[in-house]
Amino acid sequence: MQDPPSARELIRAVAEFLRVHAMPELTGHTAFHARVAANVLDIVERELALAGEANAAEHARLRMLLGSDGTLEELNRRLCERIEAGELGEATPGLADHLWATTLAKLAIDQPGYSAYRRALASAEGGAPPTAA
Repeated sequence: MQDPPSARELIRAVAEFLRVHAMPELTGHTAFHARVAANVLDIVERELALAGEANAAEHARLRMLLGSDGTLEELNRRLCERIEAGELGEATPGLADHLWATTLAKLAIDQPGYSAYRRALASAEGGAPPTAA
């Protein structure tokens, strides 16, 4: 275990520095690149927080869906191959749910402010099945 501050806290501090202190002093391309850098740090922080659990859940779903074991990368490759070969499709039980859950987990890390993602979460919390928008 590392002593404080954690990697997530360090990343958050640098992103805050960029937004609060550096970006107001910058203009043009340099300001744009500072904003991009701050956004990248936000993504890295969310990945550190969420990816472990999301990857474990995805791995478990893939093992059940494919009936085999392997690394997450191997199972995803097999899934793609089986979809491409026509062995799995929209009628395959659990496939659509797996793809939707995987998409939501990726958006939680990459674009949690994305309006369609937020609507999907709101729909799921209200008991209605999420719909892609």
